[in-house]
Amino acid sequence: MTASVTAARPPSDITKRSLPASLIIHALLIAASLLMLYPLLWMVSASVRPENEIFSSTSLIPSSIDLSSYARGWVGLDVSFGRFFWNSLVISLLVVTGNVIACSLTAFAFARLRFAGRNFWFAIMLGTLMIPYHVTLIPQYVLFLNLGWVNTILPLVVPKFLASDAFFIFLMVQFFRGIPRELDEAAMMDGCSAWRIYWKIMLPLSLPVLATAAIFSFIWTWDDFFGPLIYLNDMNTYTIQLGLRTFVDSTSASDWGGLFAMSTLTLVPVFFFFLFFQRLLIEGIATTGMKR
Repeated sequence: MTASVTAARPPSDITKRSLPASLIIHALLIAASLLMLYPLLWMVSASVRPENEIFSSTSLIPSSIDLSSYARGWVGLDVSFGRFFWNSLVISLLVVTGNVIACSLTAFAFARLRFAGRNFWFAIMLGTLMIPYHVTLIPQYVLFLNLGWVNTILPLVVPKFLASDAFFIFLMVQFFRGIPRELDEAAMMDGCSAWRIYWKIMLPLSLPVLATAAIFSFIWTWDDFFGPLIYLNDMNTYTIQLGLRTFVDSTSASDWGGLFAMSTLTLVPVFFFFLFFQRLLIEGIATTGMKR
């Protein structure tokens, strides 16, 4: 009788007991979020402050709104900042296209096809994840210099079409292995080739992991500073990261207002790109490696 009464008791008592703890946890999470967002909010606030107030206050509320930093930052350099945006957009989209196509093809081969030395080459591919980028930087630079590709976007784009990002290959291999092989066998019985299985079956079912690779590729390329710094010398080919660097000059006055204004604008494409594909990104990461 006691057990039945306890089971029939409404969960209001439990809810009341957990409410204070829940409020404390949420308050701590909100405080931590505000602490992490403070530098970003301060940058946005500094972009609309008068120049002489940027470093004089830590407050997020400016005394007055001054949008001249945006106009000055956009056209204040020898090359319009719109050119830097266009260069970064072209490189990022080409990298996304190359990674999605080349890495998915390579992952399909490792996950679905049988060929001599498959496990060996897969282990070699995983081993490249442990090699620092700086180790291969000089040989790659010498190669691209001999090819005449320095000061072009080719060194930043062409390797992506050759499946050079082992991380995305591994991510897709784990996802492909979770797709039942019965689908492949049924398609083969209907006369489908390996290419048609990849194109008609694997790709439509792998949209989450493809979106994950596309989002990470876009964000990493958009934010990359070191690669363009090594290979791009002409200001007309600069990406936004190199363009932002030109606002800070150690030999003359630096335009901090223009720097913060353009830094704020550079966050907009990444924010919306992530916002639109957030659901697919979470689904791709959550389901990678899970059996279905």
